[in-house]
Amino acid sequence: MLTISQLAAYAGVTVRAVRHYHRIGLLPEPERDRSGYRTYDAVAVVRLIRIRTLADAGVPLARVQELLAAGPEEFADGVQEIDKALRAEIRRLQDTRGRLARLAAGEHLALPQSVVDYLDRLRGLGVEERYIEMERDAWIMIAAQVPHSIDSVIAKKHEELDDPDMVKLYSLLSGALDWPADDPRIVEVADIMERLMVRAVEAGEVGADDGIDDQFVDLLDSTMVESSPHAARLLAILEERGWRGWTRIERVPADRLNTDLPPS
Repeated sequence: MLTISQLAAYAGVTVRAVRHYHRIGLLPEPERDRSGYRTYDAVAVVRLIRIRTLADAGVPLARVQELLAAGPEEFADGVQEIDKALRAEIRRLQDTRGRLARLAAGEHLALPQSVVDYLDRLRGLGVEERYIEMERDAWIMIAAQVPHSIDSVIAKKHEELDDPDMVKLYSLLSGALDWPADDPRIVEVADIMERLMVRAVEAGEVGADDGIDDQFVDLLDSTMVESSPHAARLLAILEERGWRGWTRIERVPADRLNTDLPPS
């Protein structure tokens, strides 16, 4: 007869594991002998080895009892079922690893690849990282609101970057974070923005359904105003000229259309 330590050694497990199997009912716990000790026989060794073999193979302990009591056909079916579940878990873990790898790049946190590529293009244009981070946060919110159309929105943004005015605008806005409050270049920014607005109106792009509700538009506008000390002044200049709105243009000054705006 064997002590619990000897049983564990023969089966290649720890004493702690043996006691755990006792607690969950996988391994019957023998009665104490006259000396107060529990002793084990060869049947216990064989059962414990079978338990260890199944557990080492990845069988959940909750299924071990079932397989130990199963006939050959039921055992094979049970193993196939467990294997199917394990393969599904492996795929899930591989997907998780893929997402973690993308997150390690930083920009992929809550952003689709199309937006990440757009932000990288801005970096290639020399836009400062501080401004990139501000725009990134705005795109995170927008992508969450319009996930099914974000790629087409970004495609349009790429088209806009082919316009020298848009490239110049980004160049100015990127450096504006360090401008003094009364910097005259803010008027140049307003001029460029107005030219871009006029083109958008003439192309019929103003007033189209963008899939974003009014409350979210207000949130984006307020975020923009809070992000830069010059934003409120820029909006004020545009409003003086008859324009209102940032994320979505709400009022278009007819007298500013088809007129000679400040040149590029």
